[in-house]
Parts: sequence; structure tokens; C-alpha cells
Amino acid sequence: DRASLQDDTMRHVQDSVQEQFGPVAAAYVTSAVHAGGPDLEAMVAAGNLQGSERVLDVATGAGHTAIAFARQAAEVTAFDLTAAMLATAQELAAAQGVTNIAFVAGDAGHLPFPDASFDLVTCRYAAHHFPHPAQAAQEWARVLKPGGRLLLVDIVSPDDPTSDTFLNTAEILRDPSHVRDHTVGQWFTMLGDAGLAVTDAGRFPLRLEFANWTARMRTPEAAAAQIRTLFANAPANVQEQLRLEPDGTFTCPVALLVGKKAG
Repeated sequence: DRASLQDDTMRHVQDSVQEQFGPVAAAYVTSAVHAGGPDLEAMVAAGNLQGSERVLDVATGAGHTAIAFARQAAEVTAFDLTAAMLATAQELAAAQGVTNIAFVAGDAGHLPFPDASFDLVTCRYAAHHFPHPAQAAQEWARVLKPGGRLLLVDIVSPDDPTSDTFLNTAEILRDPSHVRDHTVGQWFTMLGDAGLAVTDAGRFPLRLEFANWTARMRTPEAAAAQIRTLFANAPANVQEQLRLEPDGTFTCPVALLVGKKAG
């Protein structure tokens, strides 16, 4: 039936995420994309923390976002599916002297926290791995206190369907655990359906240097060659939208979306 098919899909994606990210966790500590940048600065600024907040960072990865928010919040819960990523995040926090972070393992679609537990929920460069992002959005809204906010940063797909197809195909070839880069409109629908009032708080062009992008995920050379071929044969509108460069380097849009829970 449909429910068991969804469960099978979720298990498959979760297994794929653990398989892909376990061995490469250390690479995400030094990844410039994840360690900082204008999107993280804008995210922290949008948080407008006063020092008393409880923050949940969903799919924390190597912990860069959790650490950035922990410097201004009372406490942060760093949450991730992959044990190796959580261990890496814990080491990074300890190395930087950040002690107000709790590390919890689990699935973003089933958060193990009571309703109205957090003032702020953050999720950065991770939601494109979620098999059921609308369900994750419902969970984010559930664990937020009334008046609490979600800060979501992710690569977003262009509205042009052809460019959308090219971007997501390249992403899946590079990393089989990728599910989908959604459009801003799709996120507005999912977050709105979860009961959050959404604002588009900014766009950040993200240039992904091809060799680094594929090396970070240990993409097999055969798959990297397929991506280069895909991009080399892209129509003009796709080349323009993704700012394709001769070596396969490209630039995609990253969005910062803010969702506010009523109350």
C-alpha cells in the first residue's frame, strides 16, 4: 500500500544519506560552502537572538550552523541522521570552545521533541536530502513555540523547468542521496501548509567549483564525466541560468526563507 511504499522510500533515502555522508564527514568541516559565507551571516542576523533562546538545528552536518547560533543563544540542539556527522560536529564544537550544544541523532521527519520546545529552528544546506520535505516542515512547525521562527537556507531550483531538470540531474549524479532542490514557490507552499507565515529573506549566488564539489562527495569519475557531458550539451537558457563554465563549475541560487509560527 501507499504507506509502506513511503516507508520503503524513506528507509532507502536514509540508508543512502548515511552511506554517502558517513565516510565524507571530515570533508564538511573544511568545506568553505558549509563553514561560513554570506548566507550563514544573513541567517544569524535574521535570528536576532537575545541570548535566552532554545535553538534546534536540523540536519546539522559538521555543526557549523549550530556553532554559529550557539554563540548567541542559551542552548542549541544539533540534530542529524548520521552518527559520523554528529561526532564530527561534536569535535568541532569542542575545538572552538562551544559548550552549550546538545547532540541528538534522528530523522528530520520524526523529531523526538515535544510540541512548542524551541524558539528557533534552523536548517541549512540539508533539506534537499529529505524524502518527505512537507512532513519535515510540519515537524518544524510543531516543535516551534507560538511566535517562534524557522530559518531555512538551501539551494533552490530555478523556476524554468529545463534548468530545474538539469540541476537536479547533476545533483543526483554527484550524490545519489540527493532527493530534490525545490523551487522557492514549492517551499512557500510546504511551509505555508505547515502553518508558517513565510517571507523570502534573500538570495545568495553559490558558485560550486566542479573539482571541489565532486571531490567533497567522492563522486566516481564516471559520474563526474556524465555531469560534464550533461552540462556541455545544455541548452543556452540552462547555461545562462546556471552560469555554466567550461570545466563544469556552475552557480546556483541559494535562498533564505523565514517562517513564523502564529502566536
